Amino acid sequence: MNRKSALAAFAVVLTAPFAVAAQTVNLDPALPDYKQVSGVSGSIKSIGSDTLNNLMTLWAEGFKAMYPNVKIEIEGKGSGTAPPALVAGTAQFGPMSRPMRATEADEFEKKFGYKPVAMRTAVDALAVFVHKDNPIACLSLQQVDAIFSKTRKSGLDKDIKTWGDIGMTGEWAARPMSLYGRNSASGTYGYFKEEAMANGDFKDSVKEQPGSSAVVQGIASDKFAIGYSGIGYKTADVRAVAISRKTGDKCIEANADNAYSGDYAIARFLYVYFNKNPNQPLDPARAEFIKFVLSKQGQQGVIKDGYFPVTAPLVMNDLKILGLMM
Repeated sequence: MNRKSALAAFAVVLTAPFAVAAQTVNLDPALPDYKQVSGVSGSIKSIGSDTLNNLMTLWAEGFKAMYPNVKIEIEGKGSGTAPPALVAGTAQFGPMSRPMRATEADEFEKKFGYKPVAMRTAVDALAVFVHKDNPIACLSLQQVDAIFSKTRKSGLDKDIKTWGDIGMTGEWAARPMSLYGRNSASGTYGYFKEEAMANGDFKDSVKEQPGSSAVVQGIASDKFAIGYSGIGYKTADVRAVAISRKTGDKCIEANADNAYSGDYAIARFLYVYFNKNPNQPLDPARAEFIKFVLSKQGQQGVIKDGYFPVTAPLVMNDLKILGLMM
């Protein structure tokens, strides 16, 4: 199942509380409550996605409040760092803002004899951000490709270098676009390259940043900037531009409804991968952390961090696969 059909299937199980008005997002009331248990201790280390770094930290803080004897370390240097850390055993969790590639999963299986396991923890609308004072209303994916890519595989016949190239006038017309993006270790970089640029090559002029917050800060301080990041990093100083799939198509806002339905062209699940031997139960620390993340309390953190929560049917499906009950 491809990404759009996966999100569309996900949208089928959405219930009334997920109606979005003025960007208000509510939890699925059928999500399970997390109930604290006894005897949980040990160490957990997470290595992976910068997009998920703040969210992993929120989950860790909530979990440690209940289990002070559990030591948790969070390291977010990009999704590409998660698979090798899981293979090496230096991390118990590997958050990723893209699905693990077949080659990465194969390396894991070569070491352990079985595939890594993923849980879907949140939904993100990967946003194209501009400065808050930029009046641009909408961009097509073809235009986004021509802005960031030197190969223009989406089919636009001319390069886009200035704001005037997309029809902006006045002080904007002759001003070159200042491009901000992530580095190649980032899952956001890989996902944007695949979905927004048809696997084309980034322009050499893209200012690659080590983290999503740096991308947004760069755009906030540069009136003529444009860049991409997970919606959870949005601030009052930047604005997410509506995206159409093709020039002339309806412009779709980067909000919860459109991410859930798959109508927003660059929506995605955010994953956390881990090592689970299919013939053995998870240790208590990891099992309880997973249950916490997928509970009402854990999904409240998703909303707090600016992303969109998963639903009870999806949670129960993932818990069943893992052999966990709540």
